[in-house]
Amino acid sequence: MEGTGKQGGDQLSIKKSEPVLIEPQTRTHSGFFFLSNLDQVITNFVHTVYLYKAKKGGGGHDTLSDIFKQSMAKILVHYYPLAGRLRLGSDGKYNVECTNEGVLFVEARANCNMDHVDVQVITDDHSETTGKLLYRSPGPENILEMPLMTAQVTRFKCGGFALGVSTSHCMADGISAMEFIKSWAETARGMPLTTKPVLDRSILRSRQPPKIDFPFGQYATAETSNVSNISNPFQGEQILTKCFLFDSNKLAILKNMAMEDGTIKSCSNFTALTAFVWRARCKALQMNPDQTTQLLFMVNVRSKLNPPLPEGYFGNGVVISTCLGRAGELIKNPLSFAVEEVQNGIKMVNEEFVRSWIDYFEEMRAKDVPLLSHFIVTSWTRFQVECADFGWGEPAQFGCANLPKDSVLFLPDGKEKKGINLILDLPVTAMSTFQELMLL
Repeated sequence: MEGTGKQGGDQLSIKKSEPVLIEPQTRTHSGFFFLSNLDQVITNFVHTVYLYKAKKGGGGHDTLSDIFKQSMAKILVHYYPLAGRLRLGSDGKYNVECTNEGVLFVEARANCNMDHVDVQVITDDHSETTGKLLYRSPGPENILEMPLMTAQVTRFKCGGFALGVSTSHCMADGISAMEFIKSWAETARGMPLTTKPVLDRSILRSRQPPKIDFPFGQYATAETSNVSNISNPFQGEQILTKCFLFDSNKLAILKNMAMEDGTIKSCSNFTALTAFVWRARCKALQMNPDQTTQLLFMVNVRSKLNPPLPEGYFGNGVVISTCLGRAGELIKNPLSFAVEEVQNGIKMVNEEFVRSWIDYFEEMRAKDVPLLSHFIVTSWTRFQVECADFGWGEPAQFGCANLPKDSVLFLPDGKEKKGINLILDLPVTAMSTFQELMLL
């Protein structure tokens, strides 16, 4: 099997071996594994890619593959649901049958040195290049037949390799997926687990009867009709994915802009950058001033419950909060206006909000509720990427390989994580306007 992707006019060719299944080293639990409603909100896969430099005096290629496969077999004993398969129950909800079938592992070879795959590929060129560093099942995807995790190790000429991991969102949000990578890496280095996974998801069961105390405005479709007819001005245009670096200086400028009128006294990097992008995106897409635009963003609720979710909770521990705003108001008002909206969206996520969210999906799971004129912000700036050390040191580069449509992703920049890489996609013309707005 072969895949190619372009980088700077050069052709990246990758030859993949036939996939194999890695089973848990010892027989684990059988039967069915409960998934909470938070696990069922999003059913796609989280795709991440890690690039590692060659290990000085390190082992050969065979050693590399053996380390990953053997440590995977060991760690699956602790994370045994990942070795199962999704099943759809008579109630319309997913659960996992613990079949011990295993996760899918693929070895691959690239026709170039790792130096040819730079950070701009990991961030700007998701479909053409990073997609080749991941294994994806050929043919139509059926999530009931697919492994819940796949891993591909791609070796480059002159040393260095890429690890591409795809994890079902039903099994883990980004935080839990990163915790699994950390545990897998510790096992590969022959170390005990720093944090053992807590697999019991019944603590996030819905209440009986369900009790919904919040209006959940992100589904107010009547308020968010597409009065801007957004798709028309850019019909037929190519969609571009771009990365914009906000270093510590730019982030400080943004926060000062947000606080200069005295409306708010403080703000975080996340709230300032999210608000800034929200406004800029409205301008770039030429939204009608009367257009109601929905900003959705993930909020980690692990510490917001009483008692908090236990350390090592393996599963989805995030909910989606929302802000609704008129494009015209967002653009004409100072940045503090949008920042305050984002801050209020975060503040409203408390225990009752989370429990109501869980109960809401208990009642709405069978309904297809569209989201109009929205975009989603996901932040991975606090991920402990440096913990993904399988014996070759921390990754030289890290990226997400499947940026969803109408979304923005924040990734940490550099070892100190003082900067943020902002990644989004837009039509060509809108991207040109957006780039001008990013010049602080």
